[in-house]
Amino acid sequence: MSLRTGRTARAGQYAALLCYLVFLAFPFLWLISTAFKPARELGSLHPTWIPEDPTLGNFRQAFDEQPLLRAAANSLTAALCAALIAVVIATPMAYVMARHRGRLSTAATGWVVVSQAFPFVLVIIPLFLVLKYLHLINSLWGLVLVYVVWSLPFALWMLAGYVRAVPPELEEAAAVDGAGKARILVSVTAPLLAPGIVATALFAFITAWNEFFFALVLLKTPEKQTLPVVLTHFLGAKGVADLGPLAAAAFLATLPSLVLFAVIQKRITGGLTAGAVKH
Repeated sequence: MSLRTGRTARAGQYAALLCYLVFLAFPFLWLISTAFKPARELGSLHPTWIPEDPTLGNFRQAFDEQPLLRAAANSLTAALCAALIAVVIATPMAYVMARHRGRLSTAATGWVVVSQAFPFVLVIIPLFLVLKYLHLINSLWGLVLVYVVWSLPFALWMLAGYVRAVPPELEEAAAVDGAGKARILVSVTAPLLAPGIVATALFAFITAWNEFFFALVLLKTPEKQTLPVVLTHFLGAKGVADLGPLAAAAFLATLPSLVLFAVIQKRITGGLTAGAVKH
């Protein structure tokens, strides 16, 4: 009886997981279908999943109407710089938070929790004034600074968990051999944190790549706008979307996130302490 109950429960779990996957995949599959449909099918009263006459015209029109390559380059620059700077700053801070319990660590943890509770709208005005004082309005470096500050709490929280998973005995053995704190962090702890560092950097990259609100407010000239902002240009003056080119451009903008998430899955499942043996 218990075996049958267990199989029924597992079947129910798999069914729920399948429904959830279908729920998540539906928007993306419909986006792909729309991107390859001609205008005649997009206006049909009886839409179909698979385009009857697939076309690449929407992609050509999207590149002709908007500077997608330049916007993608801006997004790539901002996302890469923000991810690298956030990881460089967060790694030693996460080590201190995880290894040295005290008021500083408690305050940092509180900052991580509280910072995630503030919506973008509440901070945009003081943030705008600070960046204006620093002459960083309408600047990609100003946007990078915002992304670094915004991603640091999550990066700290994530990396601190990886640091706690590293056996302290390895660091103690290195200290016995005469290594200092900096040498231990660089030569012993950092290599073991490689999966966590890569995963954190990728999450920070994807967050910056997809971010829209800060880029919309802080970047004014078309030459510096990022890809999420440029996608809004496919909306007409009355809010009517040029659906085919918009779907094509949105599909291309989504591909980097999908690829990076696939990489994240491989890195996260990798062993944190693989090969962590003192020779």
